[in-house]
Amino acid sequence: MNFLAHLHLSGNNPEVMVGNFIGDFVKGRDLSSVYGTGIANGIVLHRAIDDFTDHHPIVKASKTRLFPTYRHYSAVIVDIFYDHFLAANWNVYSTESLDNYAARSYQIVLNHHSILPERVNQMLSYMMKGNWLVNYASIDGIQRALTGMSRRATFESKMQDATHDLERSYEAFQSEFDQFFPELKKFCDQRLKEIEV
Repeated sequence: MNFLAHLHLSGNNPEVMVGNFIGDFVKGRDLSSVYGTGIANGIVLHRAIDDFTDHHPIVKASKTRLFPTYRHYSAVIVDIFYDHFLAANWNVYSTESLDNYAARSYQIVLNHHSILPERVNQMLSYMMKGNWLVNYASIDGIQRALTGMSRRATFESKMQDATHDLERSYEAFQSEFDQFFPELKKFCDQRLKEIEV
């Protein structure tokens, strides 16, 4: 899952949202002493989401469709595709408009500027300027995201071409997302209850 899903799956606790948002940029296990309990819980939730997603058979089906062309970048591309389906069908998953949710999420992350990893601070300005969270809803927005990631990839990834695969197999990817995401939400809701205990 990508940024929008990680935020959405955090519930309404701002610190958990921030931790879940920065999870890919944080290493190590002694998280509470560096970030405090709330943000540490969000980082742990991020890792649990990634593990659940990486090992789920429905997600594996999505990745398998892409693997012949994109190899190990297939997982990254599926994360972006799934954020597209979340954004494009946002009203199914939230009563708050996506515009409002994105603006509120950006502000929550900005409010924790002082503890954000440097790479997150650098990325955040681009994310807000391009309103990534909202623009994931369109194919053009996904195209921009994948092109940017392709430029930053260590090896040739061809990710900039992946929207062709999305359009070609749109119904199949959407069906897989629609089956998978409620399971992931249920998993995260249980984790959030455990955090609150």
